[in-house]
Amino acid sequence: MRDLPGRPSRRNFLKASAASAAVAGLVALPAKAEDKAEPVALEAYKPICLKPSEWAFVVAAVARLIPSEGEGPGAIEARVPVFIDLQLAGDFGRAADWYMEGPHQADASPLRGWQTPLTPLEIYQKAIPVFDEWCRETHGKIFAELDTTTQDQALTSLQKEELKLDPEIRDFFTILLGNAKEGYFADPMYGGNHKMQSWTYIGFPGARGSYKEWVLRHNVKYPLGPVSISGERA
Repeated sequence: MRDLPGRPSRRNFLKASAASAAVAGLVALPAKAEDKAEPVALEAYKPICLKPSEWAFVVAAVARLIPSEGEGPGAIEARVPVFIDLQLAGDFGRAADWYMEGPHQADASPLRGWQTPLTPLEIYQKAIPVFDEWCRETHGKIFAELDTTTQDQALTSLQKEELKLDPEIRDFFTILLGNAKEGYFADPMYGGNHKMQSWTYIGFPGARGSYKEWVLRHNVKYPLGPVSISGERA
């Protein structure tokens, strides 16, 4: 992962991460999706898992990882924080179906699997206060209260491991960035990618039953908007 610049390029980010769109399975869909009620505004959303300080951090952090400046939607427009809250409240956050028995070796290859006794939710819960305290000591305020330029600098320090986290939470930045990408590109039925904005922006058709006739049509814009697994259409 390259360092975070002052103003991240969404185009470069999307090119590097577009493969994440594969999280949407290709399934048969109903002819027409039912109209869905507009979800509550992000500022009025009540987290079901994250505490207020944790929620404030997640909102601020993903807003810098996938910023709203420039072309296309940012993490806030795509409701990535909601996705992360819902995932941490569910099986992912609890590592419900993971092998979690030790021994754990923090410096082991990622190919050897999860190397901490903590669940993803526990890593968020332990890492955020540590990072906020580092931000307070280094920059005078907790992360969510910093200006965006200083937030970018702080996230770069977290990415580069300039602050020494305990081995069990050392991969927090990697996990946070991965969850932000997942929330941005995942099917909207999971809470993020609101109105399939990221799919529309990169031209991903979503969970259409078949579009094989377009596979070999290079440099030709696909004419139909994306479809969610739930049947929602952009």
